Amino acid sequence: MDEYCAAATIGVDHVGLSVRDLESTRRFFCDGLGWQVVGEKPEYPAVFVSDGHDMVTLWQVEVPERAVAFNRRVNVGLHHLALAVIDEASLRGLFERVEKWPGVVVEFSPELLGTGPKLHFIIREPSGVRLEFAFDPRLEELRKRG
Repeated sequence: MDEYCAAATIGVDHVGLSVRDLESTRRFFCDGLGWQVVGEKPEYPAVFVSDGHDMVTLWQVEVPERAVAFNRRVNVGLHHLALAVIDEASLRGLFERVEKWPGVVVEFSPELLGTGPKLHFIIREPSGVRLEFAFDPRLEELRKRG
């Protein structure tokens, strides 16, 4: 077995998502999820959004009408982006808000992940990117002790 070596990385700097409709996805992240625009690159075009902890780069595809939807069973690439939610009430409240959002497709509503105790739901945002929202009560207990 190889000798242990320290990781050369310290976390995720940002996640870049190619989107079909930059403006509708920006509105979803900012108005629907409460994120803030922290930068833009109009010539690309791209918008950088953050929840204060993580950053996501939203990149407009070049020819939206020819964009191919991701199929998690056959495409290599981002299967989904999972975002942590602070508590169960917030998870359920968020679901109630985003399930009615224009262009959102709900894959499933809040449910236990396996046998639990983690709860999650998955949607496709207006451009079709799969997003998972998850709450893990074990992490909540660690935060309380913290």
